[in-house]
Amino acid sequence: MTDDGLHINDDLVVSAAELTYRATRSGGPGGQHVNTSATRIELTWDVSGSPSLTDAQRARIMDRLANRIDSRGVLRIVESGSRSQLQNRETVTDRFVELLAGALRNRRPRRKTKPSRAVKEKRLREKKRQGEKKKQRGPVRAEE
Repeated sequence: MTDDGLHINDDLVVSAAELTYRATRSGGPGGQHVNTSATRIELTWDVSGSPSLTDAQRARIMDRLANRIDSRGVLRIVESGSRSQLQNRETVTDRFVELLAGALRNRRPRRKTKPSRAVKEKRLREKKRQGEKKKQRGPVRAEE
């Protein structure tokens, strides 16, 4: 995290003021400590209203992270792996950066490939063998 915000990639820096951190009580192991300390960290970021994003970036993030963004356009990430609030905050921030960088990364276009001749012949031989097997399953004819 720099002074001006989080560096996601060469084209995007998200201002720290856009991120909202909230500490809540965490479940799981920890004994009595768990009942008294708010170590679970929830990071929220308004994707739909972020001034850091271009329209193209916003559309790509909304598309690729659709299952993580709610109906108001807010991305929510939760971390409760550690018993330390500071450590959970750092972890959730790192996950946020990785998530955005992955969503904005250009995917390699798929190259169409044809099945080789050997594969086609093997498939046909297998179909022929399966057909022969099924032919033999017919009803038993009584010989006279």
